[in-house]
Amino acid sequence: MSQVPPSGKDPSRSTSPLPRKDSLRAPGAPARAATIAAPAAPVSWNDPSQRIPLIQLGGLVALLVAAYWDMFSLTSAAWSEGLYSHGWIVPLFAAALLWLRWEPFTPVPNMERWLGVLLLAIGLSARLFAAKYAFNPIDRISFIPSIFGAFMMVGGFRAIRWAWPALAFLVFMFPLPTAIEVGVLGRLQRLATISSTFVLQTLGVSAFRQGNLISIPGMSTPLTVADACSGLRMATIFGALAVAMVFVIERPWWDKFVILLSAIPIALIVNIVRITATGLLYMAAGQDNLAVQKICHDYAGLVIMMPLALALLWLELQILERITVPADMVQLRPVGGVRGVATVSGR
Repeated sequence: MSQVPPSGKDPSRSTSPLPRKDSLRAPGAPARAATIAAPAAPVSWNDPSQRIPLIQLGGLVALLVAAYWDMFSLTSAAWSEGLYSHGWIVPLFAAALLWLRWEPFTPVPNMERWLGVLLLAIGLSARLFAAKYAFNPIDRISFIPSIFGAFMMVGGFRAIRWAWPALAFLVFMFPLPTAIEVGVLGRLQRLATISSTFVLQTLGVSAFRQGNLISIPGMSTPLTVADACSGLRMATIFGALAVAMVFVIERPWWDKFVILLSAIPIALIVNIVRITATGLLYMAAGQDNLAVQKICHDYAGLVIMMPLALALLWLELQILERITVPADMVQLRPVGGVRGVATVSGR
């Protein structure tokens, strides 16, 4: 039986492949090597191409720190008072975050460099305005657009994309404005007193509140919820810690959003636990017990509050891990058919 050639093809036409391009070379000519583009090796920070941008960036940051030196001197005094003692480690964490997220510098269009000059001019103009009218909050916050401008001048938008979390995190090293601090401090102090009194009453202690004082039977003097016990310090420290964790951990965005929202409630809970534990320890050991005073006042942050806050954060992460279950294998039962298995990537 004869074989009919497929339609659209001429049986008389030769089906031999066309000669390769390199087969047409002159006799005796060397064969040309095949050119295959190899993947570019990752550029490290000590590559010669990165030397000039790093020197430029380091010089601009050093000049900015020198220009803001008086502001940093006043800010460091607030770090030594205790309420903002975490300010010492904020620049260190920002530097570590820059190191972790670093990407090589590439050529920058002139327009992006001029945008960096504009940001730097805005920040320095705000500093001059704050210096003229002695407005310290504006003076402090003006450092943020200034350093953003320095990074923009050297690396353009590409540098801002990988550096912005570390630069924005520097906000946590500055004290809150006095008006906000006083307003928040009073509300947190009253909330901590009311909640601690309620917890003590729930535990069977005949405690009652008068202002920011908690009177407990058997204690010669009422338990005072002072400014240091308001929870503002823990709220600022744990808020900064939550933001830092969001930048570092690999979790879905909704998990990170929940972590941010829970920072302040966790700080309030651990502060209430601290005040309640202080009242119970005073009832058991007496207000004159030096060990109890050391634990409740000097080492409460390290012994009670921070470990409990980290434990609550770990518990929250475990709950989120179980609520947002990865949908790797989803069982589907189509109508009229047998159950099948569909693979869905993501969470």
